[in-house]
Amino acid sequence: MTFIRRSAFAFLAFGLVLGSSVQTAIAEPIRTQTASGILVGDATDGVASYKGVPYAAAPVGERRWAPPQPVASWTGEREALQFSPACMQASRNGPVASEDCLYLNVYAPVGAKNAPVMVWIHGGSNLNGAGSIYNGAAFARDGVVTVTLNYRMGAFGFFAHPAITKASAPDAPLANYGLMDQTAALQWVQANIGAFGGDKNRVTVFGESAGAIDIYALLGLKTSRGLFNQAILQSNIRWGDGDTLSKAEEDGAALIARAGGQANASLADMRALSAEALAAAANGSRFPIVDGRFMTESSFSAMAGKRTMDIRTIVGSNSYEASLRPELKDRAAQTDWTNSMAGAPARFIARQSADGEPSWLYFFSYVGSARRGPESPGAAHASEISYVFGGAMRPGGEAASADEDRAMARLMHSCWTAFAKTGAPACESGPAWPQYDPARDQLMEFGIDSGVRTNFRKEALDAAAASQPGAR
Repeated sequence: MTFIRRSAFAFLAFGLVLGSSVQTAIAEPIRTQTASGILVGDATDGVASYKGVPYAAAPVGERRWAPPQPVASWTGEREALQFSPACMQASRNGPVASEDCLYLNVYAPVGAKNAPVMVWIHGGSNLNGAGSIYNGAAFARDGVVTVTLNYRMGAFGFFAHPAITKASAPDAPLANYGLMDQTAALQWVQANIGAFGGDKNRVTVFGESAGAIDIYALLGLKTSRGLFNQAILQSNIRWGDGDTLSKAEEDGAALIARAGGQANASLADMRALSAEALAAAANGSRFPIVDGRFMTESSFSAMAGKRTMDIRTIVGSNSYEASLRPELKDRAAQTDWTNSMAGAPARFIARQSADGEPSWLYFFSYVGSARRGPESPGAAHASEISYVFGGAMRPGGEAASADEDRAMARLMHSCWTAFAKTGAPACESGPAWPQYDPARDQLMEFGIDSGVRTNFRKEALDAAAASQPGAR
């Protein structure tokens, strides 16, 4: 990294994530040369941050529903001090959003050289969210260059339509524009992360919920080879089945109708629809689509057939993933859903990965001290993220407000950091976390009393696996 110091200036610094307290800090300008031009970020408390860094051209106009294109180079210096808008989404209470959204953020230890890299892919049902919500400063303070990114979602990111297929070349990738964006961001990391002190040969991609689902898909894509060498999947709440292109085209035609388009709309007509109308029309979670070109088989099929990347992997789930299903009022039904849609798929991925590079399985049951009580059903979906990122609150998450909460944050954060640095989750305290072995069937539980568990929920998870054709 190249640093040029000037007089310090005051700025309002975000906490670890949006929702944490805002504090005044003193930052200094900091510069680095990327393949596209010079970026000016800022450094404070030993962390250099670059926000709103473009990794692909704006996907607008004729680039709507097209693979991401290279970002144009610039002359002079480009400020990287403010987050970019999020990608288009229907959430009324979400961040400012725009179609021009293919940007990422970098947090690096000042003076880093050949440091490990972590790339975060956010969740939100592939409908909502943004890289700016998650601040990698805690990882950077512990010696890891961390990247958070935006990617197209909803009607812009996971979408197919007969008019798009007709207008595309026979071998052109279709439908999975969000996955293509994530791939482009990882390619940017390979080309540029050395300028921030990172080692492109030690990249761990990690994500939660839709982010984990997307990583699950990336593991089976030929285009992912060489872009990362480790993965962490937090709450991958799907077995990994994917819609066919024809089914996705039917759904896309219905979405265009909801957005005000005509039944015989051309691609030009569809691109003329407002981004706001399209975002509002994308109801329900969006998942990777087996388009037959970019994605030739489902994530589940690739994992079951051992056709995924053979890399070191951490995978796990939370004890109350059914927080996503508020209509399930019965505690037994909540547990069944959590086991079948989260616990069993996580164990399946760990099992399928175990005979190559090692995998590690976890179960997160810790409930923050402020949220406990006799009526608490367990650790809600996404509640582990705050602890992974060092203990600060995220929107809808838990803050490490008591000593025991902070201890859990130190534990989980140290496990994730050690994995990025060494290839094994050698946590700073607690028992050793064993590699997953189907014969021993052991996992690490992060809970009030953390520790290694053997044959955890085995009967229930076996039953869930038995109901999924092809799982074992």
